[in-house]
Amino acid sequence: MSSLPYRGRFAPSPTGPLHFGSLLAALGSWLLARHAGGEWHVRIEDIDPPRAEPGASERQLHTLAAFGLHPDGPVLYQSDRDAHYEAALSRLLRTGAAFECSCSRAELAVMGGIHHVCVAPLGIRRAVRLRVPPNTQASFQDALQGRITQDVYAEVGDVVLRRADGYWAYQLAVVVDDAAQGITDVVRGADLLDSTPRQLVLQQALGVAPPRYLHLPLILGADGRKLSKSHAAQPVDDSDPLPALRAAWRALGQAPAALPARASVAGVLQHAVQHFSPQRLPRVASLDAATRIDAPA
Repeated sequence: MSSLPYRGRFAPSPTGPLHFGSLLAALGSWLLARHAGGEWHVRIEDIDPPRAEPGASERQLHTLAAFGLHPDGPVLYQSDRDAHYEAALSRLLRTGAAFECSCSRAELAVMGGIHHVCVAPLGIRRAVRLRVPPNTQASFQDALQGRITQDVYAEVGDVVLRRADGYWAYQLAVVVDDAAQGITDVVRGADLLDSTPRQLVLQQALGVAPPRYLHLPLILGADGRKLSKSHAAQPVDDSDPLPALRAAWRALGQAPAALPARASVAGVLQHAVQHFSPQRLPRVASLDAATRIDAPA
């Protein structure tokens, strides 16, 4: 683990405007960075153009600014970092830690969808995978969710680093960029708990130190689905940020009375930093939107 000064980040994908679950992750990561006296950075994870919404990253940054969440440095765009991902991939291929693969999802379905050995000859369309040997276990202590252990070989198999369509996979980009930015603490939603062990395996293959991890509870819609995948995922109102800001504070388990009844966004955030307690963060994997967002102040 890093002994460097605290450096956190918020890394949205530009697939739409920020919703309440996004705000919770942004505010939680910002508060933890400020509590530690560290830096907070923003990274736009725009490496999947088919899923990107035009203008979404600009709107997301506008929303963060409206909520008073300003990064401590320039915004990093993953779409500008092809050369860095290519260098990491070439290194893994050169050492034999990665390999090319033309197996389709349909072909892997007979193996439970988990890749251990190629079942198709190399063709024109080739993904690149990280080789995960048998008995590869990854374990880490999440600051909120506790000890997490995964048999990456049995549960995940060989990890895709570059897709067959040529786009970079999330796992490679996030590991390369966290290392390049000197991120010491990753604070994000609990939906990414399952990704963390495979990122640890990739970090080891690349020889980079893992950051500390804290996975905040997911906000679930009335249908029980992650808010971003629910019809209830309305954009937060950046023209009137205080109600959502106070709701996010409550959802993070913090005392509503700690925030002044009448104050600007900057004033509310100033009090939030002064009164924030990491010990009050909910030690659960998910929260119901109705009970947490609509709770009285």
